[in-house]
Amino acid sequence: MAAFEYTALATSGRKSRGTLEADSARAARQQLRAKGMVPLDVAPATERTEKGASSFLSGSPGLSIKNLALLTRQIATLLRAGIPLEETLGAIANQSRNQKIRRVVLAVRGKVLEGHSFAQALGSFPRAFPKLYRATVEAGEHSGHLDTVLERLGDYTEGQQQFRQKVQLALIYPVVLVVLCVLVVTGLMVYVVPDVIEVFTGTGQELPPATRILVALSDFISAWGWLVPPALGVVAGGVVLMLRRPAVRYRFHHRLLDLPVIGWIVRGGQSARYVGTLAILTGSSVPLVQAMGIASGVMTNDFLRERLQAAQKTVREGGSLRRALEDVGYFPPMMIYMIASGESSGTLDEMLHRAAESQEQDLQGAVTAFVSLFEPIMLLVMAGIVLFIVMAIMMPILSMNELVI
Repeated sequence: MAAFEYTALATSGRKSRGTLEADSARAARQQLRAKGMVPLDVAPATERTEKGASSFLSGSPGLSIKNLALLTRQIATLLRAGIPLEETLGAIANQSRNQKIRRVVLAVRGKVLEGHSFAQALGSFPRAFPKLYRATVEAGEHSGHLDTVLERLGDYTEGQQQFRQKVQLALIYPVVLVVLCVLVVTGLMVYVVPDVIEVFTGTGQELPPATRILVALSDFISAWGWLVPPALGVVAGGVVLMLRRPAVRYRFHHRLLDLPVIGWIVRGGQSARYVGTLAILTGSSVPLVQAMGIASGVMTNDFLRERLQAAQKTVREGGSLRRALEDVGYFPPMMIYMIASGESSGTLDEMLHRAAESQEQDLQGAVTAFVSLFEPIMLLVMAGIVLFIVMAIMMPILSMNELVI
């Protein structure tokens, strides 16, 4: 049986869309008619996605990390209980309330029933299942330990989702604070400052430099402030377009690694991703050279990806992983030392996992500290701006008092 996406008219006259399993498109239409629905369009789910036609999956970036982690954990649990793969996928699809997960799982189940391997079925949905995911599943099928491999993948995706959630929650308050600061300062400069300053300009006295600066800023914001958001949008769009050019993006990624604080965070994140991917793949019986190729493919930094591809060539020619990563030059010394220890003791899988965990913990601590510092820094900046506005308004008042005395 295969999965079919359909569009049909319900008894109420409204269009209904969904996914069902049938032996053929004709059988799918018969099922819809049996339910009292008029089929308008029925087609295989994977076919629509591959052709890029309008469907629920073709316009979607794929499953979120949260949904992918949940799906992986469910499959691993049912397989561990001894339930066959096709029954596992059917049970998950039937009980899932998320329509996107249901459509993907049914389509994958249809491919499996047609005789494809699980990894090949997942390959029909590259947006939903990344290259690392598919390669690890394929290794699990070959080794006969698919449930164990899926549990590791579940841990990996859940860890990614939890870290992202922590950062997002930590950024909520600072982002709200920045927006409020911008709105408050803009309101002061547009509605309050001009009325107050008009009192002093009418007296004909010379204004202090700080007050003149405040008046100039207020006039600029009142006259041209509405152009600032579109201008920032144009600049951001231009940067995005420039970064789409491979040569420009390559140079940008290279320079990014050398920045004082941001560069350290980027290096730490990229090295943790690479070593963590290696740990999953090698622990799933994927050969080291092949695992290095897959791991370099999931890197988001073009410069590091190229350097790691050269490191893969070094290992293919007989070099050690420690030496290859050392030549890359952007991996933490402690991580290199742990990898060398794993190679010499024959426990490379375990040491790769520990090295990735250690680096991720360091990175999480650094990001958390950076976000925690952002809040007081924004408060100080806001206080400084308000203090400047108050002093620029108070200085002419004090000058007038001196003249009266």
